Amino acid sequence: MHIRDLPYADPGEPDTRSGPRFLLWLGRNQLGGQLKSLGWGLLHFLGIAALPYMVGLAVQAVIDGSGGRLALAGGVILLAGLAIAGGDTMLHRTAVTNWITAAARVQQLLARKTARLGAALTRRVAAGEVVAVSTGDVEKIGWFVEALSRFAAAAVTVLVVCVGLVVYEPALGVVVAVGIPVLALAVLPLLPRATRRADHQREKAGRATELASDTVAGLRVLRGIGGEELFLDRYRHASQEVRTAAVRSARMWAVISAVQVLLPGLLLIGLVWHGVHLAREGRVTVGELVTVYSAVMLLNYPLRHFEEIAMAYSFSRPSAKRAARVLALERTTGAGAGEAGAGEEGSSVAPAGDLYDPATGLLAPAGRFTAVVCGDPDAAGRLAERLGGHPAFETDLPSVRLGGVPLDGLPLDTARTAVLVQDKDPVLLSGTLGSLLDVPASGAVDPRRALAAAQCADVLDALVQGSMADDPMAAHLTERGRSLSGGQRQRLALARSLVTDPEALVLDEPTSAVDSHTEARIADGLRELRAGRTTVVLTSSPLLLDRADRVVFLRDGEVAAVGVHRELVVTQPGYRAVVTRETPEETAETAETAGSARAVGAAGAGRDPADEGAGSGSGPSPSPGPGSAPRRARVHTIDIEETA
Repeated sequence: MHIRDLPYADPGEPDTRSGPRFLLWLGRNQLGGQLKSLGWGLLHFLGIAALPYMVGLAVQAVIDGSGGRLALAGGVILLAGLAIAGGDTMLHRTAVTNWITAAARVQQLLARKTARLGAALTRRVAAGEVVAVSTGDVEKIGWFVEALSRFAAAAVTVLVVCVGLVVYEPALGVVVAVGIPVLALAVLPLLPRATRRADHQREKAGRATELASDTVAGLRVLRGIGGEELFLDRYRHASQEVRTAAVRSARMWAVISAVQVLLPGLLLIGLVWHGVHLAREGRVTVGELVTVYSAVMLLNYPLRHFEEIAMAYSFSRPSAKRAARVLALERTTGAGAGEAGAGEEGSSVAPAGDLYDPATGLLAPAGRFTAVVCGDPDAAGRLAERLGGHPAFETDLPSVRLGGVPLDGLPLDTARTAVLVQDKDPVLLSGTLGSLLDVPASGAVDPRRALAAAQCADVLDALVQGSMADDPMAAHLTERGRSLSGGQRQRLALARSLVTDPEALVLDEPTSAVDSHTEARIADGLRELRAGRTTVVLTSSPLLLDRADRVVFLRDGEVAAVGVHRELVVTQPGYRAVVTRETPEETAETAETAGSARAVGAAGAGRDPADEGAGSGSGPSPSPGPGSAPRRARVHTIDIEETA
C-alpha cells in the first residue's frame, strides 16, 4: 500500500475484542509493508554488524603487514557503508509509510463508525475520549506499527551478531551471548509500572481535553452567567493533574533509559577486562579483541529499538483499547426490528407512509404537519432520536415504524434517507454557505427556497458583509458558525434540513432561539414548503403549534391528548401549563375558572355539570348552550429575543 493510494476502498472489519487483538489485526493488514520494512532494516543493521568484523580484520592485517587483507577489509567496509546508507533511507521510507497507512486505516474505521452511530456516539462514549481516540491515539497506534518492523530487524541482527561472535571467538562470544539477552530483558520488570503511570497520564489528559472542549463550546453562556473564572479554575486544576502525571511517567521512562545505558557499559567493562586477560595469555589476538569490543559497542544501537518497542507498545496498548471500545459500538435496534425481513433488510428503497412510535403511541400521519409537546426537553430529544431510528440506550423499546416498516431493521443509509432528524443543537461545518447546503437531497427543494422559508435573509446579508463576497452562497462560515447568533445558526440548520426534503422530517425545537415575529414567519414558510410531506416538530411554541395540522401532547412518555392547539389549550390543563408556562397556582386558578364557566353554562342549558365535564378530553368539546358563558383560557404571549 502506497500513500498515494489512500484512502482505502474498504478499511476492513477490525477485531475489537481487546486492544492487543486490534493491534494484531492491524499488523496483519500491514503485512506487506512490514515485510518490506523488515528487509530494508536487515540490510541496514547487518551492514552495521559487518563493520566490527572488518575493522578487526583490518587491525590484524596491519599488525601482520598484509596489504591484501587490508584492501579486502577496506572494500567490505565501503560496501557495508553503502548498505547502511541505502538501508537506512529505505527503512525510514517504508516505516513511515506503515505509520501513515495504519493511522489512515484507523481514522477511516473511526469515521465510518461515527457515521453509523451519529449523535448517539457522544452519549455512549465521553466527548473527551472521542477526541483522544481520533487524534493522539491514532498517532500512538501508528507509532507502534512503524516501530514493529525496526524492532524485528534489530532483534534478528542481535541474534546474528551473538551467534557470529560465539563462532568467531567462543571465549569472548559466550560472554556477549549471555550478556545481551540480559540487557534486552532487564527493563521488563519496570514496564508494568511505567505503563500504569502512562495510562494514568492519558486518563488525566482525556479529562482535561473534555473539560476544555465543554468550556469552549459553552463560552458564550459562561460569559453570560459570569462562570469563566470557575471553569478556568477547574481547567487549571485539571492541567496541573496532567502535568504531575506526566512528570511521574517521565521519571519512570528516565529510569528505563538509564538502565539501557548503565548495563551495556557494565558489560563492556567486564568484556574488556576479560579480553585483556585472554590477550595477555595469548588465547585471543588483538584483532579479535577489537572485533568483539566493536561489535558490543555497535549492538547498543539495535538494542535501543528494544526500548523503543517497549515504549511504543506501552503507549499504544491503551490507545488501541480505547479505539477498539469505540469501534465495537453497534447501532442499537429496538424490539421488533427483525420483523423487517430479509427482503426489506437488503432493500435500498425508502419506505413511505405514517410515522408511528409504538412506545408512546405517537402517530404522525403521512403528508401532515404534526407538532408534539412533551414538557421534558430530554424526553423530547430521546423521542426525536427514536423517530429517526437512532435509539441510544432503550434497546427494549419497540422500533419506530414508517409505513409499517420498522426503521431499526432497515439499512442505515435507507433509514436516514427516509427520516431526517435535526436535534436541538445542530452543528454547522466551516466552509462556504453553498457547501453547507450541498447535502444529499431529493432535488425538489432549491437551496434559495429553503433559505427563504427559514427566514435567512438577514443571515445572508451578514455573511456577505463579513466575507466581502457578492454571492451569499460563496460567503464563508466560521467553525460551527460561531460568528453568527444562536437564532441565525438555527435558521441555517433548518434551511439545510429543508433542502434534503426527506420523506419524514423530525425537528427538535427548531426555533427556540428565534424571536416571535421571525418564528411566526418560519412557521408559515415551513408549513408551505413541507406541504404534502410528513413533518414532526417537537416544540412548546404556541406559534408553531397553532400552524400544525395535528398536535400530540405526551405525558409520562405516553400520548395524553390529540387535537389542535386552540382546542387543547382550553381542554387540557397539563398542555396549557407546558405551552403557556403557567405556574401550578395559575393552572389551578384557570381550571377553577373553566369549571365554574362550564357549571354556569350547563345550568343555563338545563344540563348536569357532571355530564358537561364528561365530554372534555382529547376529542372536540361540545358547543356551549345558548345561555352558557363563553369559556376562557389564560394564554401568555411570550416574545423571545434572538439569543446569541
